[in-house]
Amino acid sequence: MSYSVKEIFLTLQGEGARAGRRAVFVRFSGCNLWSGRERDRASAACSFCDTDFVGGSRYALDQLVAEVAELWGAAPAPYLVLTGGEPMLQVDAPLVDALKAAGFEVAIETNGTIAVEPAIDWICVSPKAGTEIVQRSGNELKLVYPQQQADPGSFDDWRFDHFFLQPMDGPQREANTAAAIARCMADGRWRLSVQTHKIVGIR
Repeated sequence: MSYSVKEIFLTLQGEGARAGRRAVFVRFSGCNLWSGRERDRASAACSFCDTDFVGGSRYALDQLVAEVAELWGAAPAPYLVLTGGEPMLQVDAPLVDALKAAGFEVAIETNGTIAVEPAIDWICVSPKAGTEIVQRSGNELKLVYPQQQADPGSFDDWRFDHFFLQPMDGPQREANTAAAIARCMADGRWRLSVQTHKIVGIR
């Protein structure tokens, strides 16, 4: 088995409940909601995506685990985030087991349209309006806000430990941030998530 990976890098987690934590990110190529090509953006289920996940390199399982371990180094509490694109198009049990055997706590950021491998330690789901979400439980739900046909109230019965509204980036970012703040102030279940990596200038 080999995996198509856009990039692997060491950084600080930028969003959500674990913002500020040292992490290795593995960004997988490909997504089931958008091709990643600008000509297809207008018709994509996730037309506001701000991530480049097109192309990359192929890694054998052992090669991928070795590169992740080398990037982390000797620091304590090894932590890894599987992201994309949509990582669950490629992430499988052998990869998760190998990463955990190497000592990593394994997290995933997913759109929730594919069930997550059960051995993953931390599940963050970012649902997109108009898609069929099958992963309705986990550690954090991070809703990019606002999205038409994705009102926060529609997630009331989903089973997550944390619920975040993250203002949609782009030309309307200030207005979207104000709207997210207002919604969090009106509904104490939701917390505000901001993209701190963009603010401080890291990946």
